[in-house]
Amino acid sequence: MEITYAISTFPGDREPNEDFAAAEYSGGRYCFTVADGLGGHGRGEIASRLVCETAQHYFKEHGECSIETMFEAAQEKLLEKQREENAVDAMKTTLNVLVVSGNGIQGGHVGDTRSYYFKNNKMASRTKDHSVPQMMVSMGEIKDKDIRHHVDRNRLLRVMGIEWNKPQYVLSREVKPGHKQAFLLCTDGFWEYIEDRDMEKCLKKANDVQGWLDAMNAIVRQNGKDSDMDNYTALAVWIH
Repeated sequence: MEITYAISTFPGDREPNEDFAAAEYSGGRYCFTVADGLGGHGRGEIASRLVCETAQHYFKEHGECSIETMFEAAQEKLLEKQREENAVDAMKTTLNVLVVSGNGIQGGHVGDTRSYYFKNNKMASRTKDHSVPQMMVSMGEIKDKDIRHHVDRNRLLRVMGIEWNKPQYVLSREVKPGHKQAFLLCTDGFWEYIEDRDMEKCLKKANDVQGWLDAMNAIVRQNGKDSDMDNYTALAVWIH
């Protein structure tokens, strides 16, 4: 099994860039994380970096730790940071985690930072956003394609940095590693400006994972031109 990946992050038309992405390899496993901070004034930037780095630390230092452990550790660290800086209302973030090993591939997420899974150049699944529009889709009030430009698309129902009575993260179904698999973790600033079918088209044409990501970024930039683009970040993974 060969695993390759590529990461990109851009501020768009907004500063600072409150997105963060990271990758770690340890003990024969890969851990990929992407987060989109909320709160403005740099607070979101601190939150997104903190949860990614905390999750990656636990992945690297605690052997076969679970995705649940990574989320719980990141949540605890973020709440602690909020208290230290008196920033309970300003320091929150999404988080998407993907762990890849020879035995299985599984992810987890909170918020609307998505994870897409492709098999044989076709999209097989994606995570469901923890947002008002996604809830409206579940209730049959709007169609899935309407989420991208819905007026309430930024209203999130679950995030890191709010006290939990129970875990708010959702784990994806584990899949077995195989030939011609691809994964895409991306913030809403990215997926709002590229359709699923264009992700597939770029995947079919790409010679490597960097080429796939570059082609998608070109579409995102073009579609987001003159629209006060948000920060946009993506992490692409190929498994051969």
